[in-house]
Amino acid sequence: MALTTSKAAKGTMTDQASEAIASALRTLEAEASGVTALAAALQSDGLGTAFVTAAELIRNAKGRLIITGLGKSGHIGRKIAATFASTGTPAFFVHAAEASHGDLGMITADDVIMALSWSGEQPEMKNLVTYAKRFKIGVIAMTSDAASTLAQAADVSLALPKAREACPHNLAPTTSSLMLLALGDALAIALLEGRGFTSVDFSVLHPGGKLGAMLKYTRDLMHAGDAVPLKPLGTKMSDALVEMSSKGFGCVGIVDINGHVVGIVTDGDLRRHMRPDLMTVSVDEVMTKNPKTISRDLLAGEALEILNSSKITALLVTDARKPVGIVHLHDLLRAGVA
Repeated sequence: MALTTSKAAKGTMTDQASEAIASALRTLEAEASGVTALAAALQSDGLGTAFVTAAELIRNAKGRLIITGLGKSGHIGRKIAATFASTGTPAFFVHAAEASHGDLGMITADDVIMALSWSGEQPEMKNLVTYAKRFKIGVIAMTSDAASTLAQAADVSLALPKAREACPHNLAPTTSSLMLLALGDALAIALLEGRGFTSVDFSVLHPGGKLGAMLKYTRDLMHAGDAVPLKPLGTKMSDALVEMSSKGFGCVGIVDINGHVVGIVTDGDLRRHMRPDLMTVSVDEVMTKNPKTISRDLLAGEALEILNSSKITALLVTDARKPVGIVHLHDLLRAGVA
C-alpha cells in the first residue's frame, strides 16, 4: 500500500513539474515576442527616428539623465539609471510621486528627464512634467501609447508596440516591463558605443567585486624586481633550476646581453628534455624561444584569457622587450579575477 502511494505521489510531482515548465515556456515566449516586436518597431521610421533623437538629447545634455517612474516602471527605471551611470552617462532615479514632495529640487535646468509609464497616464507625472516645461528641461517619454498625456507633453516620445503580458490575465506587468528595460539598455549601449567608452573607462566605475578584479591592470598584480626569475643566455641548467625553485613560479626567463627576453624555461621544458646530462647543458638548448609576454598595462581579465588559451600558468611582463615583472595564475585567483 505504501509503495502504491509513493508511485502516485511521484506521478503527481511529475505532472506538477511539467505544468511548471510549460508555464515558464509560455512566459518566455510571450516576453520574447515583446522584444521581437520592439526590435521590429525600432527598424521603422517612427520609433527608430525617436530613438536617435532621444540618444542625441541625452548625449548633448550639460547635466545628467534623470529617470523617473513609479510602480513596476519605477523599478525598471532604477535599473536603467544604474546601467546608464555605469556606462559613462551620469544618471540617477527620481520617484515620480516623491518628485512632488521636494525631490524636484534634485533636477536642474541642465538635465534631461526620461519618464517611464506604460500607459502614459499616471497623474503623479503631471507636476514633474509641469516643472520640466517651466525650466525648459528636455523630456523623453517611454510609453506604449503615443496619444497619451505623457507622450504628448514630452519633447521625444518613444512609443513601444503593445504586447500581451505573460500573465494569463494580461494584467501583471511582465512583457511590458521587459520591453521598457530592453529599450533602456539599448539607449545606454548606443551612447556607450557612440562616445567610445572603453573597458579602461569601465574599470574606473567598477573597482569592486569580480568585475573590478578583472579590470585591474597587470601592473597591479605582478611581482617585480628580484622576485622575477631571470637568467642570461649560456647559463647552465643546474643554475637555472635553482632560480626556478627559489622564485617559485615554475619557470625562469632567459635574457640576452641587452636584457631582452629571448626565451623561457618551464617545468614542461624540463620534462621534454629530460636526459642524464640535462643539468650540464645550457639553457639555450632547453628554453622555449620567443615566449608569450604581456604589457604591464594589460587588463587582468585579458591576462587570464591568455593564460587559459595558451594553457600556461605564468607570463613575463615586459616593457620594450625587457622584463619588468611576472604574473602567475595564482595571483589572478587571489585577486578574484578567475
